[in-house]
Amino acid sequence: MCGITGWVDYDRDLTAERATALDMTRTMTLRGPDDQGLWIDRHVALGHRRLAVIDIAGGVQPMTRGPATIVYSGETYNFHELRRDLEGRGHRFRTRSDTEVVLYAYLEWGAEFVERLNGMFAFAIWDTRREELLLGRDRMGIKPLYYAPTPHGVLFGSEPKAILANPLFTARIDEEGLVELLTNTKTPGHGIFAGMHEVVPGHTVTVSRRGVVDRRYWELTAREHTDDIPTTVRHVRELLDDIVQRQLISDVPLCTLLSGGLDSSALTALADQALGHERVRSFAVDFVDETGGFVPDDMRDTADGPYVHDVAKHVGCEHSDVVLGNDQLASPEAMATVLRARDAPAMGDMDTSLYLLFAEIRRHSTVALSGESADEVFGGYRWFHDPKAVAADQFPWAQAGLGQSFELFSPRLRELAVTYQRDRYHEALTEVPHLPDADPHERRMREICYLHLTRMVRLLLDRKDRMSMAVGLEVRVPFCDHRLVEYVFNTPWSHKTYDGREKSLLRGAVADVLPESVVRRRKSPYPATQNPGYEQAVRDRLAEVAADPAAPARPYLDLDAVRTQLARPLGHASMQRDRLPLEQALGMSDWLAAYRPELI
Repeated sequence: MCGITGWVDYDRDLTAERATALDMTRTMTLRGPDDQGLWIDRHVALGHRRLAVIDIAGGVQPMTRGPATIVYSGETYNFHELRRDLEGRGHRFRTRSDTEVVLYAYLEWGAEFVERLNGMFAFAIWDTRREELLLGRDRMGIKPLYYAPTPHGVLFGSEPKAILANPLFTARIDEEGLVELLTNTKTPGHGIFAGMHEVVPGHTVTVSRRGVVDRRYWELTAREHTDDIPTTVRHVRELLDDIVQRQLISDVPLCTLLSGGLDSSALTALADQALGHERVRSFAVDFVDETGGFVPDDMRDTADGPYVHDVAKHVGCEHSDVVLGNDQLASPEAMATVLRARDAPAMGDMDTSLYLLFAEIRRHSTVALSGESADEVFGGYRWFHDPKAVAADQFPWAQAGLGQSFELFSPRLRELAVTYQRDRYHEALTEVPHLPDADPHERRMREICYLHLTRMVRLLLDRKDRMSMAVGLEVRVPFCDHRLVEYVFNTPWSHKTYDGREKSLLRGAVADVLPESVVRRRKSPYPATQNPGYEQAVRDRLAEVAADPAAPARPYLDLDAVRTQLARPLGHASMQRDRLPLEQALGMSDWLAAYRPELI
């Protein structure tokens, strides 16, 4: 796992721009704490920061073979098979790294080689024969990659901060960019800053003297599912066994993230089986100073702790709880680090706690397996099963009120946000592949699944990537393997709920390796602190913003609404939604103050 960046300019000699290229590369230091590399030719500069995971000595980048040079971030899990194929075609390897396999695959098959990769990745390949740059990103969007066209080329980087470090690019944002941030819509290709884009997951971007060309190499398609339920469950298990086995490859310490839910517990148990005599290591997050202990709310029925310990005992893993205090969650230093890692407003204590969890894990492990995206793949969220949310003419998670609140922003921003979100929703529906003559309910549930797999999951994967890479931790997400995603996407909703519950296929596939308590447990989202002291700290900081005439966020806030909210009694500690408007307003304020974008 690494950070990549670069610059192509057909109108200047970039060998004279080494200092700027180094500045861009250094912004990726947290993503790659182990090594730094820079390769410059007349019209191209490629920078790399490395987190060494496979072939510590041999996988140094940028890497050149023949006419091609690559900078690469991520893991290709089928690189052993690809290597054998390439060796049979006459290629000779100097290292054990997957990066070299990816580079020779490009030389053998051209830009279409990306269709052969199974993994999470972002890369840039410069071909001196054509004087062309090829940017590519994995199918699900696990690894980030941004680019900004210039009059004579392009700037690119794993994170926006790499592009912002080049004086050719000015941080500017318009109202659409602001509401994209506010709504957490994750519109494909939207880079927030004016003139910046994300490489869309499942796409490549070619840069040449003729301009920039975007090509889609993968998308979800509709296929008839002919397997019965027992066969489907069995195939899901076979896929999971193969996926976990592949994703355990590492030359550095590896662990799992364990929440006590079905997803993370399944991965922990399957990893333990795959490792054989070696014990799997696991980590969970918890909070101290919860007044009166855990209180059930409208999002969480149960605390994670008892289920985490049931799994640890059942599996026999080497487990550690990372217990966070209120002073850590509300720490200005931690919140500032989270903001800089995201290059976007933070998602409150859910971001800060994830960052702090990863920071502690990094002291022991370099790679972690996460259950992220199982809810999107298998239909785990509660609103999948809420008729009102399913029928709503908007993103179902918006109907459920998850992760966003506009009430403390100005009337104009509120109006723009509602319209923007609605337009993006209808735009997404036009992409959904359908089977002819599908039952209306199956057709609607296919839409709901598609929205999660192409919008919501990308938001969560981006969050996971930024928080983990801020401490140099590689987090792998087995449930994002495209073979599993494609298979389950085309499984009828009646199969996905065959036992009358959420995630039926996953539960059926892994029940034999889990304790009964976890098999029976209802879906519970990522935990949030219930300590009222945290909300008070957020209120105090937002009050400072409201009182500061020079605060950049003031024009975008409804100050009367802010003051009214701050004057209310401290909300019930367990009601995360009560503090969501406060966190969102403060997050936007912090971002505007830190990045000072030019408003256009």
